[in-house]
Amino acid sequence: MKTMVSSTKKFNSTSTPNVKTKIRESAFDRIFVGAIYVFLSLVLIAVLYPLIYIVSASFSDPAAVTSGRVWLFPVNPTLDGYTAVFKNPQIIQGFSNSLFYAIAGTLISVSITIMLAYPLSRGTFYGRNFIMVLLVFTMIFDGGLIPLYLVVKNLNFIDTIWAILLPSALAVFQVIIARTFFQSTIPNELVEASEMDGCSDIGFIMKVVLPLSKPIIAVLVLMYAVAKWNTYFDAMIYLKSEELFPLQLILRSVLILNADPNGDVMELLKAQGLRELMKYSLIVISSLPVLIIYPFVQKHFVKGVLIGSVKG
Repeated sequence: MKTMVSSTKKFNSTSTPNVKTKIRESAFDRIFVGAIYVFLSLVLIAVLYPLIYIVSASFSDPAAVTSGRVWLFPVNPTLDGYTAVFKNPQIIQGFSNSLFYAIAGTLISVSITIMLAYPLSRGTFYGRNFIMVLLVFTMIFDGGLIPLYLVVKNLNFIDTIWAILLPSALAVFQVIIARTFFQSTIPNELVEASEMDGCSDIGFIMKVVLPLSKPIIAVLVLMYAVAKWNTYFDAMIYLKSEELFPLQLILRSVLILNADPNGDVMELLKAQGLRELMKYSLIVISSLPVLIIYPFVQKHFVKGVLIGSVKG
């Protein structure tokens, strides 16, 4: 009996894993991990410091900004820069234009992407491989700016909002991500079951596909919205009327050309020493919408990207 008890204790002691056991790291491993932490800390500082500096400079006294006394925290905090920005009607108009381009352009782009990506994800769609080859071909070879400008001009889109919304409405990379998501998330059995129940293709997309595709829709919305919000090159090429200029084009004029479409306002700011302060304030204002949107779609964004990349 004692032998059985002792053997049972021995078995339990040997079979039960010790959860408190720690893996001993060598000195080289500790040095390597420490070097990684140091490197990542330097990268974080290099990325974070310019952002902190811009925000601090936007709230600092104009004299402190021009003299270089702003380093980390605001010096003599003031809201003069933001006051000057919101008093400029051209900037307000540009902000509203960018907001419209971002919202309308995102809706158009996401709709077109889903309408193209979903049929390409179904094995019953005839010619889908050929269409994918044509789409990928456009990623490798591009006609250039002049042919694109001529197409936009022949469509009578020059100096209209459609020149911003339509030429860049579709991105092949987003189509590939969405197609991969639909292939891995919407099984053929679900499609067959809906057909047996008499559901139409449009009804299946609206009632089944879209509710199950919130992660990829969040990915597409964020990608297209950021691209539409930051666009300025298309506006610089196709737009002539100042009332159609997006905020980024006005920001480019202030930062690079040192000129404001409203000359009287810029001369007043120049006399008050607020030009540098206005630059930083305008950068902060133009970055806020994207920073506000991202936390709401971050969860779906990560999930959609992982599904589209790992299972592709």
